Amino acid sequence: MPSRWRALRDSRLALRWAPPLAAWILRAVAATMRREDLGREHPDGILRRGELAIVAFWHARLLLMPFVYPGHRVAILISQHRDGEYIARVAERLGLAVVRGSATRGAARAFRQMLQVLRSGSHVAITPDGPRGPRQQVKPGVVELARLSGMPILPVAFGAWPRRTLRSWDRFLIPLPFGRGVYAWGEPMYVAADADSAALQGYQVALQQRLDALGALADARAARCTAAAGAR
Repeated sequence: MPSRWRALRDSRLALRWAPPLAAWILRAVAATMRREDLGREHPDGILRRGELAIVAFWHARLLLMPFVYPGHRVAILISQHRDGEYIARVAERLGLAVVRGSATRGAARAFRQMLQVLRSGSHVAITPDGPRGPRQQVKPGVVELARLSGMPILPVAFGAWPRRTLRSWDRFLIPLPFGRGVYAWGEPMYVAADADSAALQGYQVALQQRLDALGALADARAARCTAAAGAR
């Protein structure tokens, strides 16, 4: 990263003003987006049963996830590195609670906090491949959290059209205003409390496959609906 950009990013002025501006932009994009939910019966079923959920999605599809579960208390896990500070401040302005930590920094403390958040009556949101990858590979923390808490993992993907994809490690997705946005929900995944290491790895693989399939579904639906609308 060029030194000038690093100095600007680390300045107090940027840290003060960039998060509210980013939050305003995200709200504007979400307000202009034609939203569709696929598999909505899965989160609705959890709510009807009075359960809490560990909402899981790939890091690349993070940008409009603050709007995925409107009206419900959600805490999101965000890393402790410098960029994470910006993301945390934006998330808080969008009404999310924030837990700081990742697999590499503050992992044990963050894990305990997430358990406490679930037990206090709030959903939690996790990117199981974040904050630095490997891309679209589920790390064990989310499965272990589900095992210890007894709460289901609720997989979801976001797709949009038109959009831009960054050349970042995760190929971060940026939806453009006045487009189509699709949230694709999967079946809740319950992890047995007595699951051994082999079973836990199986849950990781199953969640990874489910998130990949939901991402493909959301992308295809967003593109297809946009194309059909343009043809009319």
